[in-house]
Amino acid sequence: HFQRQKLMAVTEYLAPRPAVPPRCLAPRKETLEEDDGYVRLLRRQVEEVFRDNRMIAVCQYNSMPDEDVVLMRHYLRKHNIEVKFVLNEIVRPVLSQSKYKNLLPLFVARNILLVSPETKAKEMLRVLKGVPQINLLGACIDDTILSRQGVENFAKLPSLEASQGQTAGALALLPSQTSSLLQRGSVHLTALLDQHIRRLQAGETGSPAEPAPAQSLG
Repeated sequence: HFQRQKLMAVTEYLAPRPAVPPRCLAPRKETLEEDDGYVRLLRRQVEEVFRDNRMIAVCQYNSMPDEDVVLMRHYLRKHNIEVKFVLNEIVRPVLSQSKYKNLLPLFVARNILLVSPETKAKEMLRVLKGVPQINLLGACIDDTILSRQGVENFAKLPSLEASQGQTAGALALLPSQTSSLLQRGSVHLTALLDQHIRRLQAGETGSPAEPAPAQSLG
């Protein structure tokens, strides 16, 4: 057992001593990471996109030839729709501090934004139908967050001018019907009184009463 003790003592692990004692080391200062100017510029541009446009559509972007990207941009620009390539690390901090934070679950892969100062949902869907590499995930239209199905339902709605015309026609129809109903009783009463007067006059003169002219009852 003496040999074993000697062997254990020789092979015992001794940790190396530090060159400088820990009490002599200066405390480590925490360095705050500051955003560089380019990152702040990109975030400011994202804020402007969400502030200045009524329609912001979030799409998943899959790799496609540059010629197809140029062609897609050309067709969308005809309808005043712009394509914005964004980075998730730029968009997510901006959305997390805004009223659009419910859009955060859509930014999990490579995304692009289709933005327009007008609500051109129907035209956008028509162009995306021919570009299978671009998948619509959701959109924010007039500060309302919509899913893909919601955007499709919104595109089926009539235009604002047509809706206003239909509303004006419906509002004008109700007063005309009310006026017709209110005048029907007086017109009918006038026709009965005229017929009664003719009968009285015919009885005084002894001549047969003339048939009353047909009255329109509305």
